[in-house]
Amino acid sequence: MAHDAAVETAGKLVIRNIGLMLSGALERPILDADAIVAVDGRITAIGRLEDLDVEGADTIVDAHGATVAPGLIDSHVHPVAGDWTPRQSQLNWIESSMHGGVTTMISAGEVHTPGRARDIVGLKALAITAQRAYTNFRPGGVKLHAGAPVIEQGMVESDFAELAQAGVSLLGEIGLGGVKDGPTGRKMVEWARKHGIQSTIHTGGPSIPGSGLIDKDVVLECDADIVGHINGGHTALPDDQIKCICEGCKRGLELVHNGNERSALYTLRIAREMKELERVILGTDGPAGSGVQPLGILRMVSMLSSLGDIPAETAFCFATGNTARMRKLDCGLIEVGRVADFVIMDKAQHSPANSLLDSVRLGDLPGVGMVIIDGIVRSGRSRNTPPATRVPEIVAR
Repeated sequence: MAHDAAVETAGKLVIRNIGLMLSGALERPILDADAIVAVDGRITAIGRLEDLDVEGADTIVDAHGATVAPGLIDSHVHPVAGDWTPRQSQLNWIESSMHGGVTTMISAGEVHTPGRARDIVGLKALAITAQRAYTNFRPGGVKLHAGAPVIEQGMVESDFAELAQAGVSLLGEIGLGGVKDGPTGRKMVEWARKHGIQSTIHTGGPSIPGSGLIDKDVVLECDADIVGHINGGHTALPDDQIKCICEGCKRGLELVHNGNERSALYTLRIAREMKELERVILGTDGPAGSGVQPLGILRMVSMLSSLGDIPAETAFCFATGNTARMRKLDCGLIEVGRVADFVIMDKAQHSPANSLLDSVRLGDLPGVGMVIIDGIVRSGRSRNTPPATRVPEIVAR
């Protein structure tokens, strides 16, 4: 079900009996706390239950020893209209992703829109429409930051100023439209940055008709804020070019589910050797030809941890705090003042692991038991993940 954030209020939420709390922050991924208090959708206190003011709670959730983490962020999606995608002629893909723990999505361009306008007036109108629509319409409560115009030749600085004034804060993937060269891309990235619009560049081989190869030289010259799907979407660049990009800029390194998994692990290794894991963020790049992946972010976390030799609590940061900080979002971290977006998880039933973190290190997916967005419970046990061993419940409302 879609939700209108303007009419829903959360009141006071208390989550107690938390077995493990993941912060989303690389510098301190695990918090020594067993309870969270949120008021009107924002975190007001974190700590031990006996030390917190829990009186007057409108909703009390007993986590029953399960893990609480920030809601997951999908840094790379391609929405079109509502909760429908023409790419796979599928309904409810956003709400289904919420059942995979995703509470926030970032559009990399509404490029699958049938008959997508490529003239400057039309592309600006499409971006503004998408920005307005997904501000007002939230499938499953998911916050989708949309309205990401795909830049075309002939745009001038005033176009970016107009978009920013209208509320647009993102650019679609550079390379999916007519701009595929470094000098033009860099000029438009600078205009976008000047007016507070964040940019992402397509990386690798073409993904849809109209897109093209974007290699290291174009990526480095454009200097976009996010190196979109550095592991390819789907086709990755050669390893030497990936390494050159990692070393040649300090921008975000986005790893996606619909990309080359070996190249994702290679990028992760380079980032770790450079001691710059804070640059790694995760997306799905869906919907795509390979479909919709409601568990795509969880699968990336598990894959990077189990095959990339990364602690599970660190891998969860790639899908939460890293993205939040890079994208300048007020979610993604469990800290006072942040938005109360949470996913409550546990190891899947019959997992050979001893804990949720151990299960992820073994390559298993966790079971999602509850998703909370803006302090409001949006779902109970997930219909998409394997069943969790321990499941939270609402004990008072």
